[in-house]
Amino acid sequence: MTPHPTPIVQFDGVSLGYGDFTVLSGIDLQVLPGQVVAMMGGSGSGKTTLLRAATGQLHARAGTVQVFGQDMAALHGEPLLKVRQRMGVLFQGGALFTDLDVFENVAFPLREHTCISESQILERVLATLQSVGLRHAAHLRIAEISSGMARRVALARAVVLEPELVLYDEPFAGLDPISLGITAQLIRTMTDQLHCASIVITHDVGKSLPIANQIYLIGQGRLIAHGTPAELSASQDEYLQQFLQGRPDGPIGFHYPLTPAFERWLAHRREAIGA
Repeated sequence: MTPHPTPIVQFDGVSLGYGDFTVLSGIDLQVLPGQVVAMMGGSGSGKTTLLRAATGQLHARAGTVQVFGQDMAALHGEPLLKVRQRMGVLFQGGALFTDLDVFENVAFPLREHTCISESQILERVLATLQSVGLRHAAHLRIAEISSGMARRVALARAVVLEPELVLYDEPFAGLDPISLGITAQLIRTMTDQLHCASIVITHDVGKSLPIANQIYLIGQGRLIAHGTPAELSASQDEYLQQFLQGRPDGPIGFHYPLTPAFERWLAHRREAIGA
């Protein structure tokens, strides 16, 4: 009998927030090797907050966040850096260095985190660019490529160190339909080739369902639902169906929630103008 794989990422009863505002409460999730896990939800629901917790940028207020079996709240300095070096991140918008060409953008992590030779860097970068279809664009400046190609360069940079965990922050934002489809398929292909764990932070239902093993939907400060794409599509949950089908009416509120921080701000403003 095949042993159950150890989760790469595991959240147990996690609450996250900023200042006196709690964004998410009671979050339980896990991501296994070889899985693409989509973290979905509306704008402002807390998707990127989950990513920040997974990378140790934000500590849980309650519960535990474990990555590679280590409690992220207990890691600082060199131990935290070592954990992060096992991750790859595709930042929202790509975050490429515009003064470097395609090759040097992808080579950057190798120069920063390895001691391999220039010939090894050349072969590794070209092989990685080949996997995203851009080997022959290695010499081009970032200004000379399309936004869809730039997203693929950013993907190549995220995986060039062959990480065990790759985090994608809104990888489909701003792409045309063809580039969007290419990016989605590359996420699935890279996950399979590296047998890494991939977390995709997104609100794009159409491209996420076909490539994901598991989907977690967050909203209203909590985990609304999770399961396989087939399980979620069959669910009768009103919030879930409103999100999946893009219906304008339903449980998802239009107004940003009232917080103590807003009430203090409003009281201060009124006092300042004598209202």
